Amino acid sequence: MPTARKALTSLLSAIVLAGGLAVGATGQANAATCNTSKEAKINGAQASWSLTCTNKGVRVSGWVEDTRTDGKCAVVRVVGGGTQKTKKACSSGVREQFDFTFSGKKAEVRLAIV
Repeated sequence: MPTARKALTSLLSAIVLAGGLAVGATGQANAATCNTSKEAKINGAQASWSLTCTNKGVRVSGWVEDTRTDGKCAVVRVVGGGTQKTKKACSSGVREQFDFTFSGKKAEVRLAIV
């Protein structure tokens, strides 16, 4: 990924994080709240997840899938409570499940190709 694109993606991530839960896919971001479900699709990857708030924090669960034979991996990055967790799916057609719990009531979810 070119350096300028990485810088722009990082800047957009910082802006979106200030708004709570967000979905980022090649520059797109959508705000969401507790007890919602989202789907994201970019060239080479797709994902689906649910965000549930409980008295113990926020739970983000779902799946990520690699959809292109390009030697890259689809990755979901989830940031919440000051912690980042990731799940990768590598090789076309591979789908991986994830289930993360964070303190607090906010999380940011991003789908990317690496």
